[in-house]
Amino acid sequence: MKTIRSILAYLYGLPAFRSLHHRNYRLFFFGQLLSLVGTWMQNIGLAWLVYQLTHSSVWLGAIGFLTSIPVLLFSMFGGALADKISKKRLITATQVSSMIQAFVLAGIVWTGLSTPELLGVLAFTLGTINAFDIPSRQSFVVEMVGKEDLPNAIALNSAVFNGARMFGPAIGGVVIGVLGVGWCFFLNGLSFIAVIVGLLVMDVKEKIPVGNSSSVVESIEMSLAYIRSEVTLTALMSLVAVLTIFGWSYSVLLPIFADTILNIGAIGLGNLLTANGIGALISALTIASVGHKVAPRKFIYSGLAIFVFSILVFTASSSPLLSMACMVGIGIGLIAFFATANASLQQRSPDHLRGRVMGLYSLVFQGFFPFGSLGMGLLANIIGVRLAIASGACVCGVAGGTVYGLMKKKRNQLNEKRKGI
Repeated sequence: MKTIRSILAYLYGLPAFRSLHHRNYRLFFFGQLLSLVGTWMQNIGLAWLVYQLTHSSVWLGAIGFLTSIPVLLFSMFGGALADKISKKRLITATQVSSMIQAFVLAGIVWTGLSTPELLGVLAFTLGTINAFDIPSRQSFVVEMVGKEDLPNAIALNSAVFNGARMFGPAIGGVVIGVLGVGWCFFLNGLSFIAVIVGLLVMDVKEKIPVGNSSSVVESIEMSLAYIRSEVTLTALMSLVAVLTIFGWSYSVLLPIFADTILNIGAIGLGNLLTANGIGALISALTIASVGHKVAPRKFIYSGLAIFVFSILVFTASSSPLLSMACMVGIGIGLIAFFATANASLQQRSPDHLRGRVMGLYSLVFQGFFPFGSLGMGLLANIIGVRLAIASGACVCGVAGGTVYGLMKKKRNQLNEKRKGI
């Protein structure tokens, strides 16, 4: 116990972990650390179960689509609801719902009732829960740490997510081999208890707007109008959309790339994903450490540039070692961009609109991904895997360069006005 306390005291003293000084965020952070490992265990368990039942790539794609599409359909409603009621209560409700969903999955496996159709219904159910959980959870962070430590907290959230991504699937694989796939779902259900207990014991002074009687549709229209009224927010959200559709979608082609181009098989694919997770973790911890000293736009544009460069080298590579190095760079670039974009959007959003802005961000960031993946797959079928991924990266590079030029021109104009020129 003394050793654990010493380690925690050391972490609290590091700039990268300064958000842990806030008790509420501490409870949230360690709860998420455990819960996200369980989530990744469930992800690999569900994919394995679907494949064992169907041996069909179509069903694998369908389950992924059913999990993602509710975010596109309902995340704006989730964000609007987060601005109308207690975020803490809403998150608690979504976490309890996710826990029940995981236990139901375990139950149907253990009772032999698993069918692809039933798994599809449960996948859509989880996606719907996530559509309400994601915007409320992201907009809740500022209420735990304040705007000053918000970038640090978001970077730590990314670090936890990517740390869990590195270890969760590996643990899930062991659990499947030793205990069976049902235990992946059951253990994930148990992991939500840490988050739920943390939420229940938090003492949060929530900022719920008084007199917010607008309908959900009106609330969504307000958030869209606010984004359009701020050039910086419009540019930032546009870049998020471009990177989600044309950049992040490269990941769906990794199995083909690993098998037919690098000839490294499933183990090699796992190594590529691990390298990507390492890069993402490095990036998140770097932002957490020095993000408060660096202008957000530097992380946004440098992250985008690192991502595009790494992707282009990756598509030209036939060396597994070089490809792994590129995957580290891809992870660094993507997290530098997305984590900073997330923090910037929240910092620029007023309290009464933050949930809705995060709902829109969730819609763009995750809701567009299935369509980007579908488009990337179709393009690869026409022009080849290498050229498809490289083309997506070039679109991201052009979009980033265009936005950078426009925003630099806008900043110069503002500086001239301030000088009275």
